Amino acid sequence: MKRGTNKFLITVFVLLLAFSVVMAPVLIVEKVYAQNGGSWTALEPMPTARSGLGVAVVGGKIYAIGGQNGDGVLNVTEEYDPVTNQWTSKTSMPTSRSDFGIAVFQNKIYVIGGTIGSGLAEGESLLTGVTEVYDPITDTWETRTSMPTPRQGLEANVVSDKIYLIGGVRYAGGFVNVEFDENDVYDPVTDSWTTKAPLPNAVWGYSSAVVDNKIYLIGGGNKTLDGIFPVTLNQIYTPATNTWNLAEDVPKGLWHAVAGATTDVLAPKRIYVLGGSYSEAAYNLTQTYDPETDAWTTCTPMPTSRWSLGVAVIDDELYTIGGKTEGGDFLTVNEKYTPSGYIPEFPSWLLLPLILIGTIVVTFYRRKLTRSSKIN
Repeated sequence: MKRGTNKFLITVFVLLLAFSVVMAPVLIVEKVYAQNGGSWTALEPMPTARSGLGVAVVGGKIYAIGGQNGDGVLNVTEEYDPVTNQWTSKTSMPTSRSDFGIAVFQNKIYVIGGTIGSGLAEGESLLTGVTEVYDPITDTWETRTSMPTPRQGLEANVVSDKIYLIGGVRYAGGFVNVEFDENDVYDPVTDSWTTKAPLPNAVWGYSSAVVDNKIYLIGGGNKTLDGIFPVTLNQIYTPATNTWNLAEDVPKGLWHAVAGATTDVLAPKRIYVLGGSYSEAAYNLTQTYDPETDAWTTCTPMPTSRWSLGVAVIDDELYTIGGKTEGGDFLTVNEKYTPSGYIPEFPSWLLLPLILIGTIVVTFYRRKLTRSSKIN
């Protein structure tokens, strides 16, 4: 009886050793990512070159909406499937616009505010507060109650079934800007708006992400006595207490960067601030913030320097889409960032050896039990 048990344990050990050999390539891949500070992959470009677009994820697919290019503001809606690496045109948004807030609630995409173009005064922005909702399943749009204070250069974030629209700006021509500290909250269920604690330091063109039900507003433009400059502020809003706090400043203050958060499922919990602009220059920085240690690091930069781009997060990988170059060219670029420490998706080819190992173990154990019962 004891000898049979030993044989069984030896067999299990050998099978586990074989399985570890099979898994070795996956573990090696993870080490490579960690050593390189993350990696970038070029994907199928977006059909329509543009900046100031909104990007959202529903059902594992990415939707690039609106924006602007040399033809003016756009209402284009294009869908990207990461599995097939292909783009598909969808029903256009009713209102052409750029630099708006975009968020997802119950598998529908909410597009709020933004600019619909320029007025007669040079640089003057024509704003909209319209709220339009896209249903990817039916490929249709509907209009909801407009935002109380129309503005552009703001982000939309969802916390506890509410959509938060914070900050923003109105260009009044030349270098004159009217900045907003408004914190407007939209309830998609009741189609109504409320106002919460204002932003302590008014910013626009900031990057933003949600971690642990807290909204982070990073960088952006802020009016000073000397003009308008990007700031290094990292402002945190907690909806549960309706309070604001400051965290560690971002190392490089930029405007029109984008931010995406990873969830600690396939990659460590972090906020990634990507690209951005300062003094007419476009950057390719990947600035990484750890909310638990309140510390910043710099990871592998984007292949393409750009600003006013869009970002989407799927399975803790970040897709950066579109944007504008330092020379003012509008881009179709689609680049994916795989963070350092990323755990690769479980490969389907591993199922076969797993099933084989399981079958052998079960068969051996059953035979052992059968022989033991006959002896007894």
